[in-house]
Amino acid sequence: QLHSDVDKGDGSIKYILSGEGASSIFIIDENTGDIHATKRLDREEQAYYTLRAQALDRLTNKPVEPESEFVIKIQDINDNEPKFLDGPYTAGVPEMSPVGTSVVQVTATDADDPTYGNSARVVYSILQGQPYFSVEPKTGVIKTALPNMDREAKDQYLLVIQAKDMVGQNGGLSGTTSVTVTLTDVNDNPPRFPRRSYQYNVPESLPVASVVARIKAADADVGPNAEMEYKIVDGDGLGVFKVSVDKDTQEGIITIQKELDFEAKTSYTLRIEAANMHVDPRFLSLGPFSDMTTVKIIVEDVDEPPVFTSRLYSMVVSEAAKVGTIIGTVAAHDPDASNSPVRYSIDRNTDLERYFNIDANSGVITTAKSLDRETNAVHNITVLAMESQNPAQIGRGYVAITILDINDNAPEFAMEYETTVCENAQPGQVIQKISAIDKDDPPNGHQFYFSLTAEAANNHNFTLQDNK
Repeated sequence: QLHSDVDKGDGSIKYILSGEGASSIFIIDENTGDIHATKRLDREEQAYYTLRAQALDRLTNKPVEPESEFVIKIQDINDNEPKFLDGPYTAGVPEMSPVGTSVVQVTATDADDPTYGNSARVVYSILQGQPYFSVEPKTGVIKTALPNMDREAKDQYLLVIQAKDMVGQNGGLSGTTSVTVTLTDVNDNPPRFPRRSYQYNVPESLPVASVVARIKAADADVGPNAEMEYKIVDGDGLGVFKVSVDKDTQEGIITIQKELDFEAKTSYTLRIEAANMHVDPRFLSLGPFSDMTTVKIIVEDVDEPPVFTSRLYSMVVSEAAKVGTIIGTVAAHDPDASNSPVRYSIDRNTDLERYFNIDANSGVITTAKSLDRETNAVHNITVLAMESQNPAQIGRGYVAITILDINDNAPEFAMEYETTVCENAQPGQVIQKISAIDKDDPPNGHQFYFSLTAEAANNHNFTLQDNK
């Protein structure tokens, strides 16, 4: 209520109001000076209103007092609940963390007046998530409340945190938020092979670098904490096999480094170790972060083709050799334990003219036709060796037969000579030089002797000079 000392209560004074919210939010009784609010006020929308008032003479409408300014302050009541503006929250904390490890801080804001009463004084409590986690009432810091929380048993927790104003007393307003806490992995699980021993069968024909087996040590951890390396620590297969790790699956891949031979060795034993690469010293008491297993590799016999004693046989024979002359012998054997008898033949694609024969049982090669060095000086033939019990198994040997020369070709003139001479040629004038060739292959070069035939020698017009 506004009141002027000039006002005697006889109705000669009237009051008027101007400023923020005048006539819309606040109205004044012009006779009594009583000020009323026309609607509910919200401090959180506007906490102060500045108004001006005047007292006027009703007849002259002139001020009877100087204009006065006054402030209406809206007194707070607890009509706003706390709100988590950043929620819902997600956070992570390492598994096996000690009790009291900080996880995340949540914050609730209350729109009520923090300077008046307890309307904006918030207290935090945990509604869901016990006994694993707790929250500090004043700060909203969430902490672990149980030791040895194991990610491998349960890796995610859903917490519900409440913020209550009025310092948590009865009648206070409250708000909630959710916090999803994920346990992050630590290396608290050693690798362990599911079995103490493994056995794999491998054919002896498997090529070098082939994968023989994949083994895996189980590790419940993830990421870098589950990374491991494998190595062969003992056994008679150390130089024959090697083990490496598949980075994606963390499996140990056993591969061949040398050719296998069932006839030489029928089995190998490997002692293989799997060890974590990133060990956490806190958990060494859980046992060694490595494990061992035994891998036995059985070499299976494969029916192999006959093998020749030499990759290439070199033989020589004279071109004068008679049909049936022995040139040489090839030999092959079955490398398998059965040592099956071997039969020989010539691959006729390499001896189309059938110059040679081979004894099916002994491997003796003989001539089947007359040879001519001047037609073909070297014959490259392929000899086949077949297992008598399994003709599909064929070995191949290669024979180079060099034909030795004999002097079986007469000299020939290098060309047809047709000589002309002038009728006035002088005696002793050279009119033609003659040369000869020979298809044979002499060790030190040919030496020819030239002479005139008997009937030409009787012609005294010409002579021949032999230069040997």
